[in-house]
Amino acid sequence: MHARLFLLPLLGGVLVPAALSAKTLSDPAPVFAPLTLPDAPNVYRSGSGLPGPQYWQNRTDYTIRSRIDTLAHVLHGSETITYTNNSPEALDVLWVQLDQNIYRQDSRGSFLGRFSSGGHTSGMEIEHVSIVQGGREVDVTPLVSDTRMQLRLPRTLDSHGVAFVKVDWHYTIPGEWGGRTAVTPSREGEIYEIAQWYPRLSVYDDRAGWNTLPYLGQEFYLEYGSFDYSVTVPWNFTLVGSGSLLNPEQTLTNTERSRLAQAAQSDSRVMIRTIDDVTDPKSHLKQSGEVTWHYVMRNSRDVAFTASPAFLWDAARINLPPVVPWTNYHAVPRLAMSVYPREGIGPHGWDRSTEYVKHAIEYFSSQWYEYPWPNAINLGGHGAGMEYPGIVFDGMSDRDPQLFWITTHELGHDWFPMIVGSDERRNPFMDEGFNTFIDAYASDHFHNGEFAPKRDPEFAPKTGNPAQDIVPVLTDPGAPNLMTGADEISEKYRHSVTYFKGAYGLKLLREQILGPVRFDAAFRRYIAFWSYHHPSPSDFFRLMSSEAGEDLSWFWRGWYFTNAAPDYAVGSVEQTGNDPVSVQVLNYGTLPLPVVLRVEYQDGTVLDRRIPTEAWRQTSDLKVTFEPHGAVKAVTLDPDHVIPDIDRTDNRK
Repeated sequence: MHARLFLLPLLGGVLVPAALSAKTLSDPAPVFAPLTLPDAPNVYRSGSGLPGPQYWQNRTDYTIRSRIDTLAHVLHGSETITYTNNSPEALDVLWVQLDQNIYRQDSRGSFLGRFSSGGHTSGMEIEHVSIVQGGREVDVTPLVSDTRMQLRLPRTLDSHGVAFVKVDWHYTIPGEWGGRTAVTPSREGEIYEIAQWYPRLSVYDDRAGWNTLPYLGQEFYLEYGSFDYSVTVPWNFTLVGSGSLLNPEQTLTNTERSRLAQAAQSDSRVMIRTIDDVTDPKSHLKQSGEVTWHYVMRNSRDVAFTASPAFLWDAARINLPPVVPWTNYHAVPRLAMSVYPREGIGPHGWDRSTEYVKHAIEYFSSQWYEYPWPNAINLGGHGAGMEYPGIVFDGMSDRDPQLFWITTHELGHDWFPMIVGSDERRNPFMDEGFNTFIDAYASDHFHNGEFAPKRDPEFAPKTGNPAQDIVPVLTDPGAPNLMTGADEISEKYRHSVTYFKGAYGLKLLREQILGPVRFDAAFRRYIAFWSYHHPSPSDFFRLMSSEAGEDLSWFWRGWYFTNAAPDYAVGSVEQTGNDPVSVQVLNYGTLPLPVVLRVEYQDGTVLDRRIPTEAWRQTSDLKVTFEPHGAVKAVTLDPDHVIPDIDRTDNRK
């Protein structure tokens, strides 16, 4: 504990501390020492933070045919994966992710209790695997280890070679306890929320080779490619998913197709399926049997879908240029969509969902990078609050402002990590932190701040001022730093560190260190050059420093590699007669953010001086001089509370 400073007026007009502080002045040497980033520049990743001249990544293209057995709650599938080895190395094995195995009772993830508290399944049942190389198909015996499957190749896959992997599989879909993938009851029928549903190739990259961390219920890391997938469901189901529907004539009625065409010209929602349609069997194209829905999506890292007989469905246009889906030569309009059961209806509920979807996609596109896919879909179901390319899973019971915040946040993930494909498993702040940063500004923008400031319902305290809310994290000796992997961050700190601290770091960088003009230009360049690629933290740090024209090593070290914090104090205030005022500013902190020093005079004059970070490179005891305006009334550091000073008791005299 430190003693508080009390100032007493002495002869000569000098204000001095009545008691010396027990705090220790900061040592500039370690704060400003050169920073060695984890990944050194090479031919794959340049010193400027851009992809290097020989950057590479492998490619995965999927063709998937599947069917839901709604009586047994089993999803059957057959897929062909076209795997292109763009690496300079020859590969002898392939690694495949089987996320559904987390629901097995003996899975590693089950011991963490994230998604298995309500029950277990037998996981992903692999029926048959074969690999085609050089026109020859060979059956392969898979080696399954928890949520991973190793496939030994019949022959080495050379650099720039292609292999085709064929897999037949099925699994039991978990109930509501499944979390991110589940069957959820509603009044008019069950809602199938299908994600992480097919065997997916693991990433092989220049940083770690095969990325085979077991799935423990946290985040993902996936390659890019094109998807051609179809799902067969009962005749009375409506199915929407990532990408473009290729066979509307075989799945939708003339009325539904006409309403979709109307929605493509409307900025307000158009009902594609109403509550009356939900209860009318004749509102479907068929009245018996099954229907197959065929979707495609290109340049994506994943696909997900939802299906139910209970869905209301509405849509409105997204004001972006039309896109041409893969396998379809005709441009299609962009649509914001929502599907939800009767339970979601209401003027403060899902009646406004598509309005939120439309705003999110248009705002993020104008501010950062254009949304690349045809549709953006919000599902009102179990309420996992989970994102997949082009579709997000939210809760049917969500209402304003929670519905706005969760919709905007989950759709923001289309930028991080769906477009900018960072490794969420090892670097979760590049996923949740970056996305929380952009969605906080989206809250400010929507209807002039109708739901601003954005607040995280999982994080407390919630004053709305991040400079205050972050202090408990910065002063908690048990809090992990932002470079900690997703699986190593406990639930206690997941939101406060990964989401909140990750977002607030960018806000400090934008508003207090670089300014919006320099930050926005650099951040947009980062997104543009790393879209559909795999950036590391080192790439991000280098690019932002290079593009913004600042050596930000002190900030990267302090905010990301440690939990450093600013702690400034006003020392002595000296003034003789009408002479200039000299204010002593002391730096006890280890994160020297720029700070405003304000002097208020008795005559009402207020003068501000911004102390830059560079002022602390050689000293932690600074004198700042102000022009005279008569007697001084007060001196304050950070008067607007825009930096997270961890001790404000000595900021004003």
